Amino acid sequence: MHKNRFSFSLIMVGAFLSVLNQTLMSTALPAIMRAFHITTAQGQWLNNGYLLINALMIPTTAYLIKRYTTRQLYLTASLIFIVGSLIGATAAFYPVLIVGRMIQALGAGIIIPLVNVVVMTSTKPSERGAAMGIVGLALNLAPVLGPTVAGVILTHLSWPYLFGLTLPLMLVDVALAPKFLKNVGELHQQRLDRTGLLLSGFGLTAALYSFSNVGETAFWSVKGVVPLVIGLVLLGLFVKCQWTKRYPLLNLHVFRYRQFNLPLIINMLLMVTMYGNAIIIPVLVQNVFHQSAFVSGLTLLPGSVCTAIISPLSGRFYDKYNFRRMVMIGLTIDMSGSLLLSATGSHSSMAYVVAGQTIRQLGLVLVLIPIQTHAWSMLPLAMIPDGVAVYNTLRQVAASFGTALLVAIISLTSTSHIHWSMNSQLVGIKFSYLLSTGMVFVCWLLARQLKKADGLGEVPEK
Repeated sequence: MHKNRFSFSLIMVGAFLSVLNQTLMSTALPAIMRAFHITTAQGQWLNNGYLLINALMIPTTAYLIKRYTTRQLYLTASLIFIVGSLIGATAAFYPVLIVGRMIQALGAGIIIPLVNVVVMTSTKPSERGAAMGIVGLALNLAPVLGPTVAGVILTHLSWPYLFGLTLPLMLVDVALAPKFLKNVGELHQQRLDRTGLLLSGFGLTAALYSFSNVGETAFWSVKGVVPLVIGLVLLGLFVKCQWTKRYPLLNLHVFRYRQFNLPLIINMLLMVTMYGNAIIIPVLVQNVFHQSAFVSGLTLLPGSVCTAIISPLSGRFYDKYNFRRMVMIGLTIDMSGSLLLSATGSHSSMAYVVAGQTIRQLGLVLVLIPIQTHAWSMLPLAMIPDGVAVYNTLRQVAASFGTALLVAIISLTSTSHIHWSMNSQLVGIKFSYLLSTGMVFVCWLLARQLKKADGLGEVPEK
């Protein structure tokens, strides 16, 4: 058992660093924009491109886990991540920086879903709840901790050191994994749906490119419409293929379960607001209030503390208390924080921003783990792996597109109201938080329809 725990610890370090990297660049975005003379719309590719690659790799990893041992897969993914970090740290041109970031994402996209497999197969049933609580803590704490860690580093060092931050720990992991990482599961032959992978990859990239261009040009322009149409056509073909494939990339039959769909939609909308906020806060603090990256990072620290304290408990709340009521309370708290931030003015204090952000994070952490547990528990046992793949893939897609959408809104609104007396970026930021409030309200309405089943799984809708 001790060996299993150490094996679990090794892979958890990799997963934590992978998720940490999703938002580590957020605080550094203003500095990177100045260094490479790029716009906000161009700079946000560092984040939403990373998330998009993660999303594409999650279903692919389900295939890789069945073809290669845990040790082989983790070592390969970690080495890919390290190579990407080295390229990013030494990049002299922005395209090279993007390449390094995307290579990082390839490795991270394998490591993150691999954690679930190791936990479920290397722990006793009586210990899985506690283990998943630790996983939830790591995967929910890391995104909100990233900007804070980056702020501390950028106070004394430059942005390339953010890529070097993860290298020592990843190198130690790679050194220990061959000896201590335990292989789990059985290997067997399975075909990779290459057609589905290509259709989803090109379709999502084209659509995301369209969203990103909205920040710099009109939505109805060629750069806005053409990529979107191409992306939607390819994604339509992808969905059609998945229903007929014997070995689909994603098993879409999980959508027959309504109590899986509701938490999934809620989670996707919350990911838009959560990851979009990771971009907005640094822009608000550094560009509007002219504070340092260190202060920008500290703005998110109280929310990180809330996540660290409440995440391990929220799963237990799901078992002990009224699930729907708890989710609706969490969403109400989230809405309150979003409304506070939407009222931010040019003379607002930093304490006001910190309060709004912390309230938002408190509401989020009360919702995220319980709705994830609920979604998977509503599926038959045999379909849970498929549900995990679909849920995590669409979670990452929503985070990626949400970031692009909110950044585009900031850019468009700022340009439209540049003649206003207040900071033009502040106008876009306020509007983005109003939109986030609306999204959380939609989640609140959907949460009213959540029902907790007595047993595992529900009857699918006809």
